[in-house]
Amino acid sequence: MSRARQAELPLLTPCTHGGRRPGAGRKRFPSARIAHGKRGPLLARHPCHVTLRVVPGTPSLRRVGLVREVEASFARACERGGFRLVHYSLQADHAHLIVEADGAPALGCGMKALGSRLARAVNRTFGRRGAVLVDRYHMRVLRTPTEVRRAIAYVLLNARRHISKLGGRPDPSPRGVDPASSGRWFDGWRRELPRAHDPPAVAAPKSWLLRVGWRRVGLVDPAEIPGASRATGN
Repeated sequence: MSRARQAELPLLTPCTHGGRRPGAGRKRFPSARIAHGKRGPLLARHPCHVTLRVVPGTPSLRRVGLVREVEASFARACERGGFRLVHYSLQADHAHLIVEADGAPALGCGMKALGSRLARAVNRTFGRRGAVLVDRYHMRVLRTPTEVRRAIAYVLLNARRHISKLGGRPDPSPRGVDPASSGRWFDGWRRELPRAHDPPAVAAPKSWLLRVGWRRVGLVDPAEIPGASRATGN
């Protein structure tokens, strides 16, 4: 007896799922600045200066109610596993952070958590919905004491730089620090300033560069105006 031959069902249209094809993948915001390429390796001894930007039309991040909301949220997530938020400041349309991470995976998880907390705080405070962050965060790895010292001054005194760029005359006296920053928990000011007694919204650094190394370059004067050419972001 001859065996029956199994018939084949013809495919009417070729399968198009999977594989690389034009137009596929996550869409970027029109104003996105950071390419979605693979980041390089990160050593635990090198802290990072990170910048997060918000979508146009978002209310200022320096609103008092939001600043308090972000502080409370950061206090609950400033240290998780191998990730630590050490310094930060909130500007009108972006935030500057100095963080430590045990490696690239810890950095990615930590920044995802902080970004989500910042977005939820914005939407909760202003009664809005939808995306808050424009694009992938910008990151600069800090490898020397000088780079770390400049980044700390740039982050904590960033509001003074913006006032200066607008033609204003920032108060040169050391009476206080930017209330929308972690400056009141910072112990590296050149002059004695009132210290905060509330629980900090940042974690204590563990890397040599953020604990000791940068101090060899010189403590930070609260009257400084950071130079735009010496740091990334705005």
